[in-house]
Amino acid sequence: MKALPAAALLAFCVAGAQAADLLQVWQAARAHDPQMAVAEAARAAGATQREQARALWRPNLGFSGGVGQRTADTDIRGAQFSAPGMGTSNGVAFGTSVHSGTATQWAVNARQPLIHGERSAQSAQLDIAASAAEIGWQAAQQDLMLRTVQRYFDLVLAERKLALLRQQQAAVEHALAEAKERYALGDTPITDTHEATARARSLQAQVLAAESEWQLARNALADATGLAPDALQVLPPAAEVAPPALQPLDTWIALALANNPQLRQQQAQAQAAQQEVKKFSAASSPTLDLVAQAGRDRLQGDGNFGSGSTTQKQHMIGLQLNVPLYTGGMRSAKLEEALRREDQARAEVELTRQQISQQTRAAWLALQTAQARVAALADAVTASEARLAATRLGREVGDRTTLDLLNAENDADAARLALLQARTETLQNRLRLQALAGQLDEAQLQSVNALLQH
Repeated sequence: MKALPAAALLAFCVAGAQAADLLQVWQAARAHDPQMAVAEAARAAGATQREQARALWRPNLGFSGGVGQRTADTDIRGAQFSAPGMGTSNGVAFGTSVHSGTATQWAVNARQPLIHGERSAQSAQLDIAASAAEIGWQAAQQDLMLRTVQRYFDLVLAERKLALLRQQQAAVEHALAEAKERYALGDTPITDTHEATARARSLQAQVLAAESEWQLARNALADATGLAPDALQVLPPAAEVAPPALQPLDTWIALALANNPQLRQQQAQAQAAQQEVKKFSAASSPTLDLVAQAGRDRLQGDGNFGSGSTTQKQHMIGLQLNVPLYTGGMRSAKLEEALRREDQARAEVELTRQQISQQTRAAWLALQTAQARVAALADAVTASEARLAATRLGREVGDRTTLDLLNAENDADAARLALLQARTETLQNRLRLQALAGQLDEAQLQSVNALLQH
């Protein structure tokens, strides 16, 4: 796991009570999150597989050598011997003998693949795996970004909910004290006091629950970023959060089907499965290699005929053809398995394609109606605040009860919270749509960050 950079940590410590925006929190999460560290390590490992793919087609060069003791006796009979000035003799016998002599040997071998169907498939699989690792890193970055935004806005909503409940609690306690005074003066019935008391106790329980929810949300964001909980003072969205213009749904679906990281990973798996079929199909095909060899084998020592030595040298360059004949049925069984795996991978690609299309459509529709939804909830806030003002005035003149006022305050706070939640959901759907299309990056996050109340 990567530690939070010292500069970023110092910036947050110096900031103290200053609010942290989305971009700052994301940068801290990226440096701290263990899943991102795993993805970056996998990406780096995957990059080496391209070099492995190229190495499959490079020459292999090897050297071997040895030294030891060896005993060798040879007895050759019926040989023909000829030498200059000595004529030719038939039925000649030769014998050599070395007992516990010194044997030395060395050899250099080189092999260059020329035609090798199985290696071609393996090379393609390594390239696919390298691309998949890069796609996996992109997917992990987008997932972390969405999780960070979700935790950030969870804390925004938890803080606002707690603040509204505490505000209601203070108002109810004030109303309760006022109801008791007016009852003591005989201006209001005892029911007003009972209603205020019941609402005060109910709000007390709600505040305790909201405090726990806020603590959990703050700790979740702190754990994800490695920052101190006290440094996490988040910013709510501003009034205008809906995108001014949205491209047609067909455009977004086309982008998602072309660029979505999850779908591209599934497609990479299908391509790897296809190469697996080619690999086992080529297992019975001939292979052709360019080979070269050079070596020497020497034995020297004493034997039955005195001191002696034998030396053999060899040099060779040429082509080597290998033709598999029979594998006991293993190749056919492996090929059949690979074919079924390919069918499975293709089915998974189609399933993922349908899921991505549905998710893209849902995110697009949510954004399409976001502006109207946020505007409607803003109108609801205005109407509830007007009703609250009228109810407060009515209670002062005796036309409304304490319960009416408490209900009006509760409705106004609920409307404010619903509007805030709609704004955060709009921003999250905006980023989610970008992620589905494979376009979510820091620039997109910055555009959302600019919409917060700095």
